Amino acid sequence: MAMFEQMRANVGKLLKGIDRYNPENLATLERYVETQAKENAYDLEANLAVLKLYQFNPAFFQTTVTAQILLKALTNLPHTDFTLCKCMIDQAHQEERPIRQILYLGDLLETCHFQAFWQALDENMDLLEGITGFEDSVRKFICHVVGITYQHIDRWLLAEMLGDLTDSQLKVWMSKYGWSTDESGQIFICSQEESIKPKNIVEKIDFDSEWWPEASGCRPEEVPFDRPGLGPQRTQVNRFWFKARKLASARLP
Repeated sequence: MAMFEQMRANVGKLLKGIDRYNPENLATLERYVETQAKENAYDLEANLAVLKLYQFNPAFFQTTVTAQILLKALTNLPHTDFTLCKCMIDQAHQEERPIRQILYLGDLLETCHFQAFWQALDENMDLLEGITGFEDSVRKFICHVVGITYQHIDRWLLAEMLGDLTDSQLKVWMSKYGWSTDESGQIFICSQEESIKPKNIVEKIDFDSEWWPEASGCRPEEVPFDRPGLGPQRTQVNRFWFKARKLASARLP
């Protein structure tokens, strides 16, 4: 992590001003991506800068570095980092291996097909070479989804969703999120009704000043509102209210 922090300070200087789009900085930025992967760190701004330089300089495109950037973006779900990175890769490169496989894994995660995700990952474990902490980061995202979706969940189902964990491994994750189990084998997540937060909606209605109270008998030029370019009309205000009060008195029995 010390290496990451040191490189982060240097990269931060590179990303300021016009040097952000200098292709001569690509080598430094690509090493920074590799450092993120090895040390389980993350810097979205720097990774987007790499993808932007690849857009401007297609000849410098590196499939391996792009794959690492996409995998690191997946570790930051439910944030939209993965979609941001995906949109900066042209269609031709998206069809290349291993980028195509990573995009498929991302689709499975974003659509919450967790069991299918782990099965597909098992068939492509070579993708994770050099990526530290990827699986646990994904499990954090899955726990987040479970926490906002379920009140109770079967023990076996949760174990499958987290990647076929053993009973001892499952207990570690349950303890981390404060989940408890009952005698029936179900796991209590939380009461969703208690987690609902009411939202106060305040509406501000602006009345159009271009209406005329014709029922009072006033002409438009006697309306007591400040119209653009005319300023306050004290005399018109007095005449308006005088006629309005007179009309109201005439209607009283």
